[in-house]
Parts: sequence; C-alpha cells; structure tokens
Amino acid sequence: MASVSSLLFRSTASLKSISRVFPSASFASHGSAAARFSTYFTPAHEYAHVDDKIATCGITDFAQSALGDIVFVDLPEVGDEFENGESFGSVESVKAASDVYAPVSGTIVEINDVLSDEPGIVNESPEKDGWFVKIKMSEEGELSKLMLPDEYKEHCEKEAH
Repeated sequence: MASVSSLLFRSTASLKSISRVFPSASFASHGSAAARFSTYFTPAHEYAHVDDKIATCGITDFAQSALGDIVFVDLPEVGDEFENGESFGSVESVKAASDVYAPVSGTIVEINDVLSDEPGIVNESPEKDGWFVKIKMSEEGELSKLMLPDEYKEHCEKEAH
C-alpha cells in the first residue's frame, strides 16, 4: 500500500489547498512546553494537534486534496500502541489506498467512529471534524522532530512545484 506522501509525488495539490492547511491557532516552539495547544506536521502529510499530552491526528488538507474523494478509512482500536512513523491505519480514495502513519508514539485513547459511516468528512474538514485518532503521547520529545506550521507550508509549496 502506498503512503500519502508517495501519492503526492504523483498528484499535485493546489496552492489554494496549502493555505487552508493553516487554521488560526496558537503555535509554540519545539520544546516540551510546546506540547500544549500546538500543531505539528510530518513530511508524509499527517498532523498532530497537541493539547497537553493528547495528540489529535489525521491527514492534512494537502493530503486529502491529493487523494481525492475518500471512500474508506481503516482505524485502529482504542488501547492500541504505536511508535512514531508506524502505520496505524489506512485511507482509501477513488484514486488509491494509502497507509497513515502515527506522527507521535503513544496509546490510542479515542477513534473518530463517524469516519466509518462518513469517510467523506476527511475531504470536507480534514483537520477538524475529519480527525482519525487521539493518541496519549508517550514521548513528548518527538515533537521536536516534526514540522511547525511555517515549515510545513514551505514543504507543501516545494511539493506542489
């Protein structure tokens, strides 16, 4: 199964999509204090909205735009544990199927059950209503390896060209 990022090399999202990726929010620096109310991104286009030790994770607007209409989302079980970079589920669109990777290590504490009946929510609101899982982070220091919003925006602009 392909990763979201490998599909993006074959399909370019519009720059309009990039600007929607960055909702107005409070962003902090990479230190452990940054684990409160911050948003981080992976090069593979997953996000982690962090509130204290809970990371709400899913795919970015850039990724959903590249994938096209999402028709199925496979999610893990509450209580499952994952290391950062490990596949925790998959997303299928009319174009392709792709693994989704955990941006942080930890334990799944909640899944977005709505996606099983309404996977298209990921297309409509990928970083709000279309979140996939909530992970209780076991290693907050991993956040320093992820991109901040400005870094991610630059990453997307490079991929779009």
